Amino acid sequence: MSTFMANKGNIVRKWYILDAANKPLGKTAVIAADLLRGKRKTTYTPHADCGDYVIILNAEKAVLTGKKLEQKYYRHHSGWVGGLKEVQYKTLMQEKPELAMELAVKRMMPHNTITKDSLSRLHVVRGSEHKYAAQKPEPWTMD
Repeated sequence: MSTFMANKGNIVRKWYILDAANKPLGKTAVIAADLLRGKRKTTYTPHADCGDYVIILNAEKAVLTGKKLEQKYYRHHSGWVGGLKEVQYKTLMQEKPELAMELAVKRMMPHNTITKDSLSRLHVVRGSEHKYAAQKPEPWTMD
């Protein structure tokens, strides 16, 4: 018996829909990161990009537990002196909930070259309507 190794020729990619309405932002991001990497497949290979496509719906209805809306900040630096930018998650979830979800998923992925290709298969939508019906995505039930 030989060990299966995934490569570009034998990877089958599916499309999944995650509904983030009234679900914690982090739990939705964990499932999305696992699906993007392919970790929930029996043919998972760590060094190969064998993940699926993920559509996250209702990003604006995702919930942050505890006091994270007031206490958590998204910080980035421009590279210049005094260039630290801070945005409170309360503001971020009102103005750009898609960015908050994408950042959560991105930060749960490994920091390597496969991640860039994996994140290109992530599609975050603000409402419940999406433009990917032609791909026939399957709904993923979060346990």
